[in-house]
Amino acid sequence: MTDAAAQEAAPGRRARVVLVDDHRMFRTGVRAEIGRTEETGIDVVGEADDVESAVRVVAETRPDVVLLDVHLPGGGGVEVLRRSAGVEGVRFLALSVSDAAEDVIGVIRGGARGYVTKTITGTDLVNAVFRIADGDAVFSPRLAGFVLDAFAATDTPPVDEDLDRLTQREREVLRLIARGYAYKEIAKQLFISVKTVESHVSAVLRKLQLSNRHELTRWATARRLV
Repeated sequence: MTDAAAQEAAPGRRARVVLVDDHRMFRTGVRAEIGRTEETGIDVVGEADDVESAVRVVAETRPDVVLLDVHLPGGGGVEVLRRSAGVEGVRFLALSVSDAAEDVIGVIRGGARGYVTKTITGTDLVNAVFRIADGDAVFSPRLAGFVLDAFAATDTPPVDEDLDRLTQREREVLRLIARGYAYKEIAKQLFISVKTVESHVSAVLRKLQLSNRHELTRWATARRLV
């Protein structure tokens, strides 16, 4: 990467990044390529090689962007996205050798902001990181078509007015309750107190006009939110 290209990619900016990939040599290469902070503006603050370590590192470091491989030991990138949903301010960019439509659609539905393949250049990856940090969506050429086709499909569910009444955090609590998690387990996963979980559950029940967690579970299951 030339100095001019790096300055164009990140003029005076900084982004904290976590690398998640089960191949150590690939992580080393990415860190060497984009992790020269003074040149690129990228500060690699953590690495992980499986789902468990990824969830832990993301929670501990709270980076701006996570570069996430799709296929990981312990459940894959989608599982990292699911279990990291409660960590605020973190955005995910899938970085994978796979360009299969099901992989692209799976992680985007899971919450990733973009998907690029490992053929991407260092300069383009730096640019992608900053765009993701700014809230943009980034895709390698042709992969965006998979996403557009998937979300334009005729079987895409209609807008759910009941679900739209809930905040993002209330939806997270709702899904975990519906999966059978206890309040203490939810508090641990979302890094909030048990009392806060109870408050969210009360708000969800009130907004959905439900009486208890059993009705809530049936409601969520009927909408395929579990």
